Amino acid sequence: MTDTPSGQDRHLRFLKWLVTGLTGTMMAGLLVLIYLFVTRFPDPSRIPLPESVTLPSGTEAVAFTRGPGWYAVVTAEDEILILDPGSGAVRQTVRIEPR
Repeated sequence: MTDTPSGQDRHLRFLKWLVTGLTGTMMAGLLVLIYLFVTRFPDPSRIPLPESVTLPSGTEAVAFTRGPGWYAVVTAEDEILILDPGSGAVRQTVRIEPR
């Protein structure tokens, strides 16, 4: 058997330190991301949502979203209904055209 040259050992040792450092950096970055997700996302229980939404008869809701001063409901009939949060009245209807 032949011994490996000491220069090659030194390079392998350096490569091992680089890989170990990269692993530690990735672990620290993952922990920072998890911390930011936990602390920055709002608590869903604090988001004000209406108790109920009254839709026109015959419409079926597919999706719901809210904005500042309005609620929107996407219906199965390819319409978006913009509703007033106070009265629940339909402010605007947007028809979604099929492709």
